[in-house]
Amino acid sequence: MIPVRGYDGHKVAVLGLGRSGMPAVAALRAGGAEVVAWDDGEAARARAAAEGIAITDLARADAWAGVKALVVSPGIPHLYPAPHPAVAAAWAAGVAVDNDVGLFFRSFATPAWEEFARIPQVVAITGSNGKSTTTALLAHVLAASGRPVQMGGNIGRGVLDLEPAEDGMVVVLELSSYQTELARALQPDIAVFLNLS
Repeated sequence: MIPVRGYDGHKVAVLGLGRSGMPAVAALRAGGAEVVAWDDGEAARARAAAEGIAITDLARADAWAGVKALVVSPGIPHLYPAPHPAVAAAWAAGVAVDNDVGLFFRSFATPAWEEFARIPQVVAITGSNGKSTTTALLAHVLAASGRPVQMGGNIGRGVLDLEPAEDGMVVVLELSSYQTELARALQPDIAVFLNLS
C-alpha cells in the first residue's frame, strides 16, 4: 500500500467503500489521517464498520466540521447529472474534493528515491477504447525486458493498493475518465491518450 502523505493528524472523509474506497481508507490511515466514511450501500457500510471505520452520513451539513478533504470513489457523480449529496455538502462547506488517483500522485514519490539508481516512473493510459489491452501489454513488455513493474488503476489493483516503488520500477496505470477528471494531482511521466469516441 502507498501511505497517503499530507493529512497526518487531519480528518479526511471517503465516499464510496468499494475497490478504490477501502484501499483509500487504509492508505490515509497509514499516513496518519483520521478517516470518516460513507457508502450508499448498507452492506458496504456494515463491512467497513466491522473493520473499525467510522461511518458518518456525509450528506449532512454537520458532518463536515474539521474535515480537510473528501475522497470520492470513481463513478460517484460529482458534476453530472447532479453532484452526489455528499459532494455537494463538501463543496458547500469549502472542503477540497479529490480521488484516489490524486492522492496517489501526491504520495507516490518518497525520500527513499534519493538512494535509487533509477527513479521510478508512472505511465498513465486513458481514452475511450483499448485501455485495458494497452495497459496489460505494456506491463507485460516491461516485465519481459527485466524492469520491475506494477499494473493498476482501473485494471487489477487500485492505485493506493499498489506497493511503494522500488529502484527503476515502472507503474502502468489504466485510468478512466472518471478517475482523471477529479484528480487534483495528475502528473505521470508518460501519458498515453488512446482513441476518443
